[in-house]
Amino acid sequence: MKPFMNFSHLNAAGAARMVNVGAKPVHRRRAVAAARLVCQPATVRALKRHALPKGDVLTVAQIAGIQAAKRAAELIPLCHPLALCHVGVSFRVKRDRVEVECVAETAAQTGVEMEALTGASVAALTLYDMCKAVDKTMRVEGVRILRKTKQ
Repeated sequence: MKPFMNFSHLNAAGAARMVNVGAKPVHRRRAVAAARLVCQPATVRALKRHALPKGDVLTVAQIAGIQAAKRAAELIPLCHPLALCHVGVSFRVKRDRVEVECVAETAAQTGVEMEALTGASVAALTLYDMCKAVDKTMRVEGVRILRKTKQ
């Protein structure tokens, strides 16, 4: 057996393909993804006071994350386009970081992990973009799936 035979996005010859999920049953699916923006405590203080040059960065990052989750299939070449029932982006602001969580839900024949990961990633990147003028030490890290369910 060829090593690439275990990858669902590769055909028998090793070429990329979109997986055919047409015969799979529709299930309610939910995925929760996370990312974090690590920054200076002074950046967090400015964020809390709405004192950053670009304004209310959490609201903008929340909208960016929701919009990104809805467009995951446009960004990831072999990702199935899904009709999302719900996308939520939330933040936990800590002393030296902002923890991002994105929940994506659908009723579909395939999972919704890529949408949740895309939402969390873009929300964190938006925070980075909006804070970069005041903090050159920031980094985005810890992008991962926390949970996924299928009912």
